Amino acid sequence: SRVIGWKFSEVPGLPVPYWTIETGGSRGGLLKRPVPAPPPQSGTNAFVCSLEVEDFDPVAKSISDSGGIVALPKFAVPKTCWQGYFVDPEGNTFGIFQVDATAK
Repeated sequence: SRVIGWKFSEVPGLPVPYWTIETGGSRGGLLKRPVPAPPPQSGTNAFVCSLEVEDFDPVAKSISDSGGIVALPKFAVPKTCWQGYFVDPEGNTFGIFQVDATAK
């Protein structure tokens, strides 16, 4: 939440651990993964979310400063965006991208 400004709130009293997510726009929810995370760079056992950011490099630095690791370094999706993937301190893989029509 420190990196992207989202607020996670655990919902007590449910049969499984569950958190609500407030993004400043849309809302969502999160269930705890029922199995251990796969090792870094071994692929994933679920879909990977990517978040749009205004400026890739400072957000990537913030992720690293917060304990995340680079899973796939920044790369250009030509004429579309800059994309990269990370693993957070709990083992979750996610991506960030910066829209840039001049990316190459």
